Amino acid sequence: MTTSFLDLIDLAGERLGATVIAANDEFFAAKENLIKAGPAEWREGEYTERGKWMDGWETRRRRDGGEYDWCVIRLGVEGVVRGVVVDTSHFKGNYPASCAIDVCDRTGALAADDLRRADWHEILPRTPLDGDARNEFAVDRAPRATHLRLRIFPDGGVARLRAHGEAVADWPRLARRGDVDLAAAEHGGLVVSCSDMFFGSRHNLIMPGDATHMGDGWETKRRRGAGHDWTIVRLGAPGTVRRVEVDTRHFKGNAPGACSLEGSSDPKMQQWMAIMTRTPLQAHRRNIFEDELGEIGDVTHVRFNIYPDGGVGRLRLFGRPRQPYPIVLGS
Repeated sequence: MTTSFLDLIDLAGERLGATVIAANDEFFAAKENLIKAGPAEWREGEYTERGKWMDGWETRRRRDGGEYDWCVIRLGVEGVVRGVVVDTSHFKGNYPASCAIDVCDRTGALAADDLRRADWHEILPRTPLDGDARNEFAVDRAPRATHLRLRIFPDGGVARLRAHGEAVADWPRLARRGDVDLAAAEHGGLVVSCSDMFFGSRHNLIMPGDATHMGDGWETKRRRGAGHDWTIVRLGAPGTVRRVEVDTRHFKGNAPGACSLEGSSDPKMQQWMAIMTRTPLQAHRRNIFEDELGEIGDVTHVRFNIYPDGGVGRLRLFGRPRQPYPIVLGS
């Protein structure tokens, strides 16, 4: 199964815990806007005391002869960046001419005084940008990173920055806690496919924290024919699933009637074994299953089936990771 970098989680997303820690300038629009979860908006005719209101990060026009402006983001989790989206939506006459992106791997907080001394590695060389557009760039051979630096040449505005990639979990440390969520996005889990996600993205299923509303979960359209909806999760580490949580909170009149789980250790996912047979679900509740689970050994992927359709806020698959633990490296 081929995965586009756009299908990977956003390591720089605020939902994953990323923060914008510094920028050399944010005269017209705040640096924190770069990692907002939603798309950039436009407010016709709205101005601040400094200029046009813009939903993004925007610096003043350079007059000092400097080469570029910069902004540093602490990633939500350590990971490997596979591609970036430099979104210049609504920036038409004030977008940067080009950009470059660097990363560094730094244990602990990166203080403002350390920014210039950090061991930055360029993963995207200086590249032209289009205005009012989603500029998508695949990244090859990036190292593991905890921080990302966006450089814009010479100045201007960027609405959103997305850094899609794979989380690198500290599995030896996590395993010492006992059972751990093998599917969590912050542990390297990935929802690789689904039958439908008309109302809510499949990626929401394994995001950190509880769903805050129906739109923060996975929800399919109303099924009018035979069959049922499903989604497939690649675990962050192979392991044995021992406890399952299916959180249908906020889904009151549109939760699935039942669910089941299957697991596979087949790289081509052509063979599936039942972890939990079809079991009723309650709406607007955190459904916990343990005694209902069968023992099928370690799996790498789980297929979560819902009957016949509906919405689920979060899916948690707790278990023990198999040793040796996986390590994701730049390649």
